Amino acid sequence: MSDGAFLPVGASRGPMSRLVGGLGQELVVLGALILLFVVVGLYNPRFLGVSNLNAIFSGNAYIAVAAIGMAMVIISGHIDVSIGSLIGVLATIAGTLATSGYPVWMAWLVPVLVGIAINSFVGMLVAYVNIPSIVVTLGMLSILKGALILATNGNWISNLPPDFLIAQHYWFGVRSPIVIMVVLTIVVAFWMRYSAFGRSIYAVGGNPEAARAAGIPAKPVTVIVFAIHGFFAGLAALLFATQLQVIQSTVPPNLELTVITAAVIGGVSILGGTGTVIGSTIAAMLFATITSALTFMPYSNVLVFWKQAIVGVLILITVLADMIRRHRMV
Repeated sequence: MSDGAFLPVGASRGPMSRLVGGLGQELVVLGALILLFVVVGLYNPRFLGVSNLNAIFSGNAYIAVAAIGMAMVIISGHIDVSIGSLIGVLATIAGTLATSGYPVWMAWLVPVLVGIAINSFVGMLVAYVNIPSIVVTLGMLSILKGALILATNGNWISNLPPDFLIAQHYWFGVRSPIVIMVVLTIVVAFWMRYSAFGRSIYAVGGNPEAARAAGIPAKPVTVIVFAIHGFFAGLAALLFATQLQVIQSTVPPNLELTVITAAVIGGVSILGGTGTVIGSTIAAMLFATITSALTFMPYSNVLVFWKQAIVGVLILITVLADMIRRHRMV
């Protein structure tokens, strides 16, 4: 059974040392993130200001949370290109409930349940109807995007109750989205590394036939992974919906590509079977930092257009490195 990006380790090592010891590309991405902070911070100290750091980490935590679920889906051997539209729909549901007099807890809970339900349906189509995940989620992208336009007519949702705005709270002196992002990343990383179901996700994504021969039910695993992905999409939608005083009628452009790219550059193989959610979270923060850093550099009005080119180069390098690694393992 594949254990993803984790290498064989000695039994004498503790859980944390074994987890960190198995990280490869994740540490490279972390090193790039730290180097970026150092270089840009030396050039322009305002880059390391509290307000800017909050904008980077808190403002983009919802992308990292969505990338946790996406990483699990890709590790299982599938993909979801509808995540951006799904977050938009779930955020709209949350805002509509919050401004319609429903209890705040219901405005938080319902979007998460809807996200689980929608992606469970997607998972069943993929697993039991044998429709490729990219086809199912492309169709779902169009459905959700159309539903979002029909439901909002392009209007923003405003007058959100203060208690609803969970992303603006502080926990332990830190913005709540940062706490949520870090805690979820650590918990899921350990769960995927040490639980039987977590290891089955790697097995199904790495070699479905071998997984079935080992008694792992690949189809139920696929459905559950998509359902979990829906859960994280719901949480991401709540963080997105509550970070401002209004909810936009559209999500950031190319959000689904950003989430997928965070998982891939973070070390998740696009072919499935390897990777960690730790890498996807670090990569999501790296992208956010690149965007912010470009605005602090000279000729920033020109450099911001290079972000997509930089990300594109990173994707190509990452996929090429993964293909070379897999070829050497054969």
